[in-house]
Amino acid sequence: MKLSVIILNYNVRHFLELCLKSVEAALVNLDAEIIVVDNQSVDKSCDMVKALFPKVKLIENKDNFGFSKGNNIGVAQAKGDYVCILNPDTVVAEDTFEILLNFSELKDKLGILSCRLIDGQGGFLPESKRNIPTPLIAIKKILGLSRSYYVSNLDEKGTARASIFVGAFMLIQREIYNEVKGFDEDYFMYGEDIDLSYKVLQTGCHNMYHGSTSVIHYKGESTLKDKTYAKRFYGAMQIFYSKHFKSNVFFDTLVWCGIKLGPLFQRSPKKVNKSIKRYVFVSSEVNKLLQQALESDVKLMSQIEIYENDIEYILDNNYLSFMSIIEILSNTPKNCSATFKILPKNSNFIIGSNSSKSRGEVITFANN
Repeated sequence: MKLSVIILNYNVRHFLELCLKSVEAALVNLDAEIIVVDNQSVDKSCDMVKALFPKVKLIENKDNFGFSKGNNIGVAQAKGDYVCILNPDTVVAEDTFEILLNFSELKDKLGILSCRLIDGQGGFLPESKRNIPTPLIAIKKILGLSRSYYVSNLDEKGTARASIFVGAFMLIQREIYNEVKGFDEDYFMYGEDIDLSYKVLQTGCHNMYHGSTSVIHYKGESTLKDKTYAKRFYGAMQIFYSKHFKSNVFFDTLVWCGIKLGPLFQRSPKKVNKSIKRYVFVSSEVNKLLQQALESDVKLMSQIEIYENDIEYILDNNYLSFMSIIEILSNTPKNCSATFKILPKNSNFIIGSNSSKSRGEVITFANN
C-alpha cells in the first residue's frame, strides 16, 4: 500500500465529514487507506464515520490521549509506505496526494514533505514553513519579531527545503516516522510537530516545502489566540529546549521569562462581526464565469459578483471540485471583505471560518 492518511479527531464532527469527503476524492487513483483516530469525542463523530464512511478504519480511544499519542496509535495501525498526518479541519484538493507522492519519488533523503496551507478565506498561513526555533529565534517571536521564525525568504508557492512544519499536514515515509519513534508523547498538545520535524532533520534527511498545491486549514495558528493557548505553547517550547539544546544561563533566563510572562500579554481574539448583505451560491456555471474573469481582467470580477464585498459565497461541492474551491479561495483579493463557506456534497450544512484566529462556524439546515 502506498499511503495511509491519519486523521486525529476530537469533537469536530462536521469539519471531519468535510475533510473525509475531500480525502476520499483525493485517493481515488491511489492504493491508500484512511485511519480516523477519535480521542473520546462526544459529538457523535464516530457515528457519522460509521454511517457515511464505512471504508474508513475507525479507532475509538477510550480517553483523550492528546495529539502525539493519538497520532502514534493511528500510525501503528497503518500499512502505507507513506503516512500523512492530517488535521480534521483541513480540505485537500483531488490531486494533492498525487502531486506530493510523485515529488517524493524524485528526492533522495527526503524527510517530511508539506505544502501551502491557507485559511478559510484563502489567506496564506505562514506556519506552513518555519525555521528551527532556536532560543534566539524564539525570543524574537516572543517579542513580536516573527520574520525569522517563519521561512520568509521562500515564496509561498515555491519549492525548497524548510526545517519545521505544522502538524496539520505532514507527509513522511512510515519507516522514517518509526525510526524517530513518531511524535514525542511528552507533548500533549502544541510543540510536538516542531519536535518531530527537528528529530527527522537530525537523521540527515531533508524536510521539503512544496507550494504548488494548497490545503485549507481552518484553524491556523498564525497568532497566539488566547492566554490558555499561549501557556500551553510556551510550556511545549520549554520541553523542546530541555530536550534539544544545551543549557545556557543567558538564553535559559530569557526563554524562561518568555514562557512565564508571554501568556500574560496575550489577548483573546475579538469576535468578528460581519455585515452580510446577501448569500450567493457558487456552482459550476458561476465558476466558469469566475475563471473567465481571472483569465481576462480583474476588474470584470465585480460584474459577475465574484469577490464582491459584504457577500457570503457558498461554494457548492455538489458542483465544484475541491480543487476549484481551493483555487477560488486562493485567488481572493487581500482587500476583499467577502467571506466563504463550503456546502459539502450530499450534506445538510455549510461550514467555514471567517478568520484563522478563531473557531469555525457550522450552519445546519433540515433535509427536504
